[in-house]
Amino acid sequence: MTVEPTDARTSSAESEDTIVELRDVSVAFPMGNSESRVLDTVTLDVRQGEVLGIVGESGSGKSMLGSSVLDAVEEPGVTTGDVMYHPPDGDPVSVLELSDEELRELRWEDIAMVFQGALDSFNPTMRIRGHFEETLEAHDKDEREGMERARELLADLYLDPDRVLNAYPHELSGGMSQRALIALSLLLEPDVLVMDEPTAALDLLMQQSIIALLDEIKEKYDLTMLFITHDLPLVAKLADRLAVVYAFELVEVGPTDRLLRSASHPYTRALLRATPNTHAPLEEMQPIEGSAPNPANVPTGCSYHARCPIAKSRCTEEDPPLMGIEDEHRVACFYPEEAREKVQFELEAVARGDDL
Repeated sequence: MTVEPTDARTSSAESEDTIVELRDVSVAFPMGNSESRVLDTVTLDVRQGEVLGIVGESGSGKSMLGSSVLDAVEEPGVTTGDVMYHPPDGDPVSVLELSDEELRELRWEDIAMVFQGALDSFNPTMRIRGHFEETLEAHDKDEREGMERARELLADLYLDPDRVLNAYPHELSGGMSQRALIALSLLLEPDVLVMDEPTAALDLLMQQSIIALLDEIKEKYDLTMLFITHDLPLVAKLADRLAVVYAFELVEVGPTDRLLRSASHPYTRALLRATPNTHAPLEEMQPIEGSAPNPANVPTGCSYHARCPIAKSRCTEEDPPLMGIEDEHRVACFYPEEAREKVQFELEAVARGDDL
């Protein structure tokens, strides 16, 4: 198969289903006379109504990608490139050019974010009701109508509205507090929900429960979701497409079914091979050897070459661009066919529901 590079810079703004568009987006933190780049020239489209899974190891840059969508990278980090939000009704919005007040409105009313630790997101001295009321007041929304929506959202997430609204955060279980935070994020009816490791602190059964609930509310509220996680098999149950991040760059993007069956980057395949599986022999679960590069010292060439079992001299010298393979499947690897041949994993172990 001949792999032809595609022009990842080509804008899809003309495509009616694009709702968020990133072009050459980078995030860097100053370090004396140099900088530490924790997101490196990412180009990606998010389509209206889809769930896009953003997957990678801890420290890969996936959370920075999510924060860049809202221009929410903490100082002294600097976000560059173009982030365009295309509302279903209205003119495109250049997120990185918004004023502080405009950003405040965008972050709740158009694009909302759910963080990993619900207890860290709630004020421990305030009842859950107060968080909803405070959000409505800050955005000049009618409190009566807003609290009616809050009750509906909590009920949709299988919570007792009266109990939850009258509780302090510490009085709720981890799963309950995470669902309450999701309800809060949806209070102002955003179009896009960015979820940063929303299930990481939960047990296995609650993780699956949250995934099932997200699938339900996505349909009811016509949501677009970016689901950021280190757990590729978990998000594969929910996502329409997957985007794999390694060393602050996108290394593979494609429809979920196709990417799982024909993953073409050695890193993606290594992630799948490292998936825990209670039925497989221990020796079949292989951790990825080595460690991800330091953001202040990313190697030349392909950033994965030091850990890659098929790396060649070209990989140490040239940084492969995202190249089109088939059916919207793109990979940043010079040798995708060899990766599929030599980095094996058991697909059924990944897909089997009782193992996730």
